[in-house]
Amino acid sequence: MNGVRPADSLELARQWWGETLAFFIRPLEIFRTYRLEYVRPDLVAALTMGVVTLPQAIAFALISDLPPQTGLYTAIVASIVGALWGSSIHLNTGPTNTTSLLVLSTLLTVASPGTPEYLIAAALMAVIVGVFRLVMGLARLGVLVNFVSNSVIIGLTAGAGILIFVGQLKHLLRVDIPNSPYFFVTLFEIVEYLPQTHWLTFALGLATIGLIVFMQRFRPGLPAPLMAIVIITALVGLLRLDEQGVGILGELPHGFPPLTRLPLTDFDLIQKLLVGSMAVAAIGLVEATSIARSIAVQSGQRLNSNQEFVGQGLANIVVGFFSGYTCAGSFSRSGVNYTAGARTPMSNVFAGLFVLLALLTIASYAAFIPRTALAGVLMVTAYGMVDRQAMRRIWHTSRGDSLIMVATLAATLILPLQYAVLSGIIVSIVRFLVKTSKPQVQPVVPDPNFRHFIQEDGHPACPQLGIITIGGPLYFGATEHVEKAVRNNLTQHPEQHFLLLRMHLVDHIDFSGIQALESITRLYRRRKGDVYFAGVRRQVKHQMAASGFYKTLGYHHFVQRDESISYMFHKVLEPSICIYECPLRIFAECQALPKWEYGAKIPDDAIHPEHAIPSWLPSQLKERLSQNGSTITPLVIDVREPSEYRKGHVPNARLVPLSQIPHEGQTLPTNRPIVLICRIGRRSRLAGGILKDMGYSDIYNLQGGTLAWEAAGYPLAVE
Repeated sequence: MNGVRPADSLELARQWWGETLAFFIRPLEIFRTYRLEYVRPDLVAALTMGVVTLPQAIAFALISDLPPQTGLYTAIVASIVGALWGSSIHLNTGPTNTTSLLVLSTLLTVASPGTPEYLIAAALMAVIVGVFRLVMGLARLGVLVNFVSNSVIIGLTAGAGILIFVGQLKHLLRVDIPNSPYFFVTLFEIVEYLPQTHWLTFALGLATIGLIVFMQRFRPGLPAPLMAIVIITALVGLLRLDEQGVGILGELPHGFPPLTRLPLTDFDLIQKLLVGSMAVAAIGLVEATSIARSIAVQSGQRLNSNQEFVGQGLANIVVGFFSGYTCAGSFSRSGVNYTAGARTPMSNVFAGLFVLLALLTIASYAAFIPRTALAGVLMVTAYGMVDRQAMRRIWHTSRGDSLIMVATLAATLILPLQYAVLSGIIVSIVRFLVKTSKPQVQPVVPDPNFRHFIQEDGHPACPQLGIITIGGPLYFGATEHVEKAVRNNLTQHPEQHFLLLRMHLVDHIDFSGIQALESITRLYRRRKGDVYFAGVRRQVKHQMAASGFYKTLGYHHFVQRDESISYMFHKVLEPSICIYECPLRIFAECQALPKWEYGAKIPDDAIHPEHAIPSWLPSQLKERLSQNGSTITPLVIDVREPSEYRKGHVPNARLVPLSQIPHEGQTLPTNRPIVLICRIGRRSRLAGGILKDMGYSDIYNLQGGTLAWEAAGYPLAVE
């Protein structure tokens, strides 16, 4: 129990390497389990996704001021790689609006849009993001996404929606203003250039928005963004509106996504991209995991967050080398994939191949797509990103979450986006740490039916035993709070010498937590008491054993949760206090106890100094009992209760319960020594005081009682 055996360590190492290898051979598992009946539903879902992906990939690339083909390359490669190495059946990986905006905010600090350096930086950023995500997956850090509050995501998404909406106004109005990562700078520039609005472009953009809104309301099953773009593009091509100043995309390149040679040793550029890449990596993982989980709740699929991290990481790395930019999980496309009936991750692979087929065959028709139409599509998308219902629920539910949401939203509009993201994540983690650093440490007592434990407030507590439930992990950040709460409880109940810590809610303990328990144990032992633990989880007990705390304390200090009170009552607590001092009946075990009082409360040492009686050690009593007539044999009086006496007593000891001492004391002999015995010596001291009041002088107390007698190796008689 003191540590982990070498064989166990070897087994853990083998298991770790086995899981790591499984991350990379995930495609083999997908192909091995694929069945012929899955082909049709997967193809149907893929075709539906492809229709949605085409306009989104182009539009999202334009958010980052990247060429349209960059978005298509990203959609093709990311959809295939993310599906084969991810965990979710339905999660579609590719360009997203939030990620595109974060990429723009980062790239503007290192290069100018439209330059080769800008494209290289975008691809290199995807690789950096991919490496971050891959390392987190291999390090089994998938659980970290749980530490980012939904309030951060909702605030960030709303802020990103506002930024995208305002950022697309220049394309909707066709005004030539410089790019800026700052919201208010962009807004003021648009207001300043408003008189230069190209009204025909503006009208086409409004028409695109109107068509999308109309179809979404009256024909919700149709691919509204794609149909609106097709209609407006056909109008521009037929009427040659590009010759009247309407901006169009122009010819898209044909062919497969080309390989890009990346400056992997340009550490200066990597350093400039590092902060933004960390922000994109973190938010992308949170988004992907949240999307996958929300769909898995409906589909019943079991997810592996670490596998999803690996899939997202590899998708970004491969995308970077194939002329794409940073990708993430898409909520809209993943939802389409699920509702369209996809059965396996191959639907995403087929969707990527459909986009590739479209790039090879119909890319030339995209030449007349007006930028204002894509701006309209993005503005409708951006409006939907502001989840007003969720924001209202947070606002009315939690003040802390509301503060985080508003702060993240404000930071998104004021700070460079990557710093706003990181600040929101940091605030969320800090809030989590603050909450976990103060786990619930609650003194409890049994309820009136003795079935459950309830909060002690206003209810009487046992004078011997304090019971405290610890409701959270016991790590370095929580130790001070736990120790303080235990000491406060001891201050309120100074007569309690024993403490039972209910630890079934403690799922983790570190060395600082163990040291805190050691400090609490020393505190009670200095008061001649002790500490016991109920319901300790296996992993927590293993950590205690590895540190030596379990062995030092002793196995008998760890009891089962359901048996803890019975064990404490019968094995630890002093019955004399229950019977002669405590008028309460706190536990179910107390209900059958007789209650009796003689004079005042039993003192810790003796009734009064003048009543002090001498003590014999067990060895002295054993010697006197074995002398066979050479001296007067002492009379041994056991003052415990009959039930205790029957379980074991000193041989030939006479039972006279403490409650009977005032009555039977007159019948005891005065010509021989009287040795009084109880469990630990407390009741026998009181009995000695009573007999001394009655005139007896040759009386003694067995130091330590029957427990000391048994510990010395002397036998007990059992009836």
